[in-house]
Amino acid sequence: MNKNLKLLTTAGLTLAAGSVPAFAEDKLSAGDTAWMLTSTALVLMMTIPGLALFYGGMVRKKNVLATAAQSFAICCLMTVIWMIVGYSLAFKDGGSLNAFVGGLESFFLKGMTGDSMSGTIPETVFMVFQMTFAIITPALIAGAFADRMKFSAMLWFMGLWSIIVYSPVCHWVWGGGFLGGLGVKDFAGGTVVHINAGIAGLVCALVMGKREGYGHENMAPHNLVLSMIGASLLWVGWFGFNAGSELAADGTAGMAMVVTQIATAAAALAWMFYEWGTHGKPSMLGIISGAVAGLVAITPASGFVGPTGALIIGIVAGVICAWAATSLKPKLGYDDSLDAFGVHGVGGFVGAILTGVFISSSFGGVGLDDGVTIGGQVWIQFIGTLATIIWSGVASFIILKVIDATIGLRVSKQVEIEGLDINLHGEVVQ
Repeated sequence: MNKNLKLLTTAGLTLAAGSVPAFAEDKLSAGDTAWMLTSTALVLMMTIPGLALFYGGMVRKKNVLATAAQSFAICCLMTVIWMIVGYSLAFKDGGSLNAFVGGLESFFLKGMTGDSMSGTIPETVFMVFQMTFAIITPALIAGAFADRMKFSAMLWFMGLWSIIVYSPVCHWVWGGGFLGGLGVKDFAGGTVVHINAGIAGLVCALVMGKREGYGHENMAPHNLVLSMIGASLLWVGWFGFNAGSELAADGTAGMAMVVTQIATAAAALAWMFYEWGTHGKPSMLGIISGAVAGLVAITPASGFVGPTGALIIGIVAGVICAWAATSLKPKLGYDDSLDAFGVHGVGGFVGAILTGVFISSSFGGVGLDDGVTIGGQVWIQFIGTLATIIWSGVASFIILKVIDATIGLRVSKQVEIEGLDINLHGEVVQ
C-alpha cells in the first residue's frame, strides 16, 4: 500500500494512486504480479484457517465450532460486500466527499476487466489483495464478544461495520482521503486494520457485557495446540500482509519481511518474560499472544523502519500488550474475551506511534518527509489514531444499539450456559 499512496503523473494530470486508474503507460510486471498473487493467498490464510484456529482454540469446548464458524462466515460475507460496494467506497474517487469516502464508480466491480491495471499489477489482483484485508479486519473483532453474540446479529454487525466503518477508514489512509494527505504513515494497517478492529471490539465488549460466569468460572482455553497452530499460520501469512503491502517484489518488500520477523520474535519473548516474571511461569498462551502483538505493532511500520526499530517496537509491544491483557483488563472490568482490544487495539496504537519515531533515518528508517521532525510525525500519527478511534468507536456503538433494538445482540442465558455450538449450529465437537 506504500505505492498506493504515491502520486502518478500522466499527460499533465496528477491523480492519487488510491483511485487505481488504468493508464496506458502502466506496464505489467510478471514478478510483482506473482508476488502479489502469493501475498493475497497468504493473507487469506490468516483468516481461514489461521484466525479461526487461533480464536477457536482459546474458547471453551462448547463454543469452538461457533467461534470458527464466525471467521469462515465473515470471510464469505466480506468477499461479497467488498465486490459489491466496499472496494469502490475505499479506493475510488468520491468527488466532493473524497477526503472522507470514495465513490461508486466500481459498484459491483463495474468496468474492471482482466486488462485493467493498478501500477505494475492487474487491478483484479490489487482488488482481491485488498479484499483479504477487508475480510480479516472484522473477523478480528469477533474475539472480543466470543461466547455470547447471536450468529444473526454477528452477520448484521459485520456487514454494516464493513461498509460504514472499514471502507471509509481505508479510504482515509490509502485511498486518497484526508489522513493520507495529512501524512499519516500506515504501511500495512496499524490504523486501518488493528486500531479500527480493536476499538470496535472494545465497544462490543462494553455494550454486550460480561460472559455468564466471568470472573468466577473456569474459562481457560480448551485446546491451546489449535491456538498455537493458528498463531503460526498468522505469523507466516503476515509476510503477505506486510511485505505484500509494497505491491511490488523489491527491496522494500524484502525489508518489510525482515522487520516483521524480528518484531514478532521480540514481542513473543517480551510477553513471555513479562509473564514469567509476574506470574511465575511462561505459558503457551502468553508466547503466542506476544507473537501476534508483535505482528500487529510492526504492521504500520513495516515499510518504513529498519531492524533496530523493529526490535524495539516488538519489545515495547510485547510488554505493553501483556500488561493490557493481564492487568488493565481485570482492573477496568471489561470482558474482552480473547483480547481483541488488548492485542490489536493497544498493539496497533503502539506500532502507529512508534512508526513516527523509527521511520527517522537516525534510527535506521527510510527517513522523514522533508520539513517533518520526529515530534511532528508522532503528532501526525496520533491524529491518525485518534480519528480512527473516534469514528470506529462511535459508529460501532450506534450499529450495535440498532441491532440490539431490532433483532437483539446476545443469546439467552440458557443458550450461553449450554454452549453456542449445539444451540446455534446443531453441532458439537466430540
